[in-house]
Amino acid sequence: MNTFEACFEMANVLSFYSQATDSAYAEPAVNCLIRLPGGVTLFDGTTLNELSLDNRVGLAPMTRVSATDDGRATAEMAQYYQRFADGGFSFLITEGTYPDNAYSQGYLNQPGLATDAQAAAWQQVTEAVHDAGVPIFAQLMHAGAQSQGNPHIDGEQTIAPSAVQPDGQKAEAYGGSGDFPTPKAATVDELADIRDGFVTSAQNAIEAGFDGVEIHGANGYLLHEFLSGEFNQRDDEYGGVPANRVRYPQEVVAAVVEATPADFVVGIRVSQSTALDEDHLWPEGEDAAAVFFEELSTAGADYIHVTEPDATTPAFGDDGPTLAEAAATYAADETVIIDNGGLGAPDAAREKVDAGADLVTLATSALANPDWPEKVSKGEELTAFDPAEFLAPSAELSEHELQTSGASADD
Repeated sequence: MNTFEACFEMANVLSFYSQATDSAYAEPAVNCLIRLPGGVTLFDGTTLNELSLDNRVGLAPMTRVSATDDGRATAEMAQYYQRFADGGFSFLITEGTYPDNAYSQGYLNQPGLATDAQAAAWQQVTEAVHDAGVPIFAQLMHAGAQSQGNPHIDGEQTIAPSAVQPDGQKAEAYGGSGDFPTPKAATVDELADIRDGFVTSAQNAIEAGFDGVEIHGANGYLLHEFLSGEFNQRDDEYGGVPANRVRYPQEVVAAVVEATPADFVVGIRVSQSTALDEDHLWPEGEDAAAVFFEELSTAGADYIHVTEPDATTPAFGDDGPTLAEAAATYAADETVIIDNGGLGAPDAAREKVDAGADLVTLATSALANPDWPEKVSKGEELTAFDPAEFLAPSAELSEHELQTSGASADD
């Protein structure tokens, strides 16, 4: 019996004993299941840049298409994010927010941070979350070839590293249908404009009261497309070998870091898989990861947030490291590694959080349990995620997600 099997067996025994005798053995059992390397548990505090975090569990970004038509955050969005802050998450990352009014928007009713009005609208969200004593980061996302709803381009081709059509269908939950069109390849001048948009939106995030930004380089969106050997077919300094493919994401990170205060958190999200293809891989495997993670961390990223459908599985072959372990190996020592992907499920807890991760984020399990940290720390049963309650037929916020912090997710 290995450590995790023994730990899980102990948890089962203690949970049964706790229920039978009304004793207080549930919490030690849970802490055994979620113990990190070195004896650290998910409920020990830590730091990120100059921020103090109460525990190691954060909210992952999730698209909810609930902003106004012109990309302003709403009072309902403030309620939505406040629930997670009240529920014990130590930091929140917003849904993808578009950084410019050109090619970046991915969905209708997606929020933006491209204008002063959009920044002002986000203040109600950041204030609500800060009232609970929790930091919040805005995810800055350029949709690239996966844009499926952008009123700013009025039917014009969207933009990507190369003219490569994404496989798969637009997401109905986000208001799309049918095939993705073939994008046009971005010129170097257009890439400079996009980079400037990331900088402006990060500065707008400061005005909105955010504690930091996460640059979206995952899931098939623009910066992920640059890292890809499939979607990046360029023959200039931004295409070809991994050192060239990471160059543009690195430039974006460096530009945002340079334009924001030192205590303003700047992170980047990275994945191999896309939203349309869970099996998408970097052709050079771990060799590409070594280049990507080193370059992104030396560009000044405070954290690298890796995400895969299952964060516990090897990323580059049966015997290789997970993506988080690779990030921890190749990124600078001071770079915080955040892991995401199926870590809210009981089997993931039994198998342990990746040895290389400093923090974890939860997505669908957080939707079902906006008080996940509080429940788990007390040994309470988690509610199973039901897509029909949150994402079907639309990912737009539902009324039951806007309950006050005192309401139960089961009500």
